Amino acid sequence: MAKQERGTRSRQALLEAAAEVFDLRGFDAAGTNEILARSGLTRGALYHHFPSKESIAVALFAEHSGALVAPERSTRMQSVIDLTFGYARQLQRDPVLRAIVRLAMEKTSFPRQADTPYDQSSAAIRRLLDEARAQGEILPGLDLADATSVIVGGFAGMQVMSQVYTDRADLPERVTAMWRLLLPGMVAPGMIGHLVITPRDDEAQAVLDASSSARRGASGGGAVALAFGKRGVGAGVGGQEGVHPGDAEQTAQPAGDGRQGEGTVGVLGAAPDADEGAQP
Repeated sequence: MAKQERGTRSRQALLEAAAEVFDLRGFDAAGTNEILARSGLTRGALYHHFPSKESIAVALFAEHSGALVAPERSTRMQSVIDLTFGYARQLQRDPVLRAIVRLAMEKTSFPRQADTPYDQSSAAIRRLLDEARAQGEILPGLDLADATSVIVGGFAGMQVMSQVYTDRADLPERVTAMWRLLLPGMVAPGMIGHLVITPRDDEAQAVLDASSSARRGASGGGAVALAFGKRGVGAGVGGQEGVHPGDAEQTAQPAGDGRQGEGTVGVLGAAPDADEGAQP
C-alpha cells in the first residue's frame, strides 16, 4: 500500500510539474529536463509512469472534466453562470487547468484529441441549458446549440484577452461583462433580476481547495471533482441584488547551474541530456 501511495504521489507530482512547463512553454518547447527539475524525480520515475511527453499531455487532458462540475442551483442558468466563474478562478490559480487550455488552443505536434476540452465544455453547458429550458428560464425559440457555442466561444475569447492584457487578473470582471450582454438575449425577462453575475470569492476558494485536495488524494490521476459552497448575496444583472439560489522512483537532486534557451529553461538547474530537444 505504501508503495502504491508513493507511486500515486510521484505520478501527480510529474503531472503538476509538466503542467507548469506546458503552461509556460507550450507543448513543443517543453522539455523533460525542466519537468524533472520541477518535480524533483528521476528520469526512470518519469518513464515508469509516462512513456512519452505526449502521454503526459493526454493524462492532463483527462483531468479537465473535473473543472466542469457545475454547482447545484435551483435556477439552472445560475448554475451555468457560476460554472464560468469557477472555471475563471481555476484558470487564475491552477497550472494544470491553464496547461490543458493552452494545449487545447495551440497548433502543435500534439495530436488533436477525440474529446477536446471545448467538446467537454460544450456538453456541460448544453446539458444545463436543456435543464434551464425545461424550467422555463430560456427565451422561447432560442437555439440552444447557438447559445452553447456563444457561451463557450465567448468565454474562450475573454480568457485569451485577459491573459494577454493582465495575465488573467481581470478575468472575472470580463466574465461579468460577457454575461451582462448575453443574458438579455437568452433568458426570460423575469429571470434577469434574480441572476447573480459576479463571483463569490469564498465559493471560488472552496473550489480551489477541493481541486487541490482531490488531486493530492487521487488514485489514478482521474478527473478532479469541484464543488461550490452555499450561495450568498451578490450583485445581480444591471446592478440589482440577487441571491445565489510498485514504483522505482527516487528523488533527483538538481544540478547547481541553470541554463536558458528558447524552448526550455532549467529553472532548478537541471543539465540537459545530450540527445534531448523538445521531445522526451
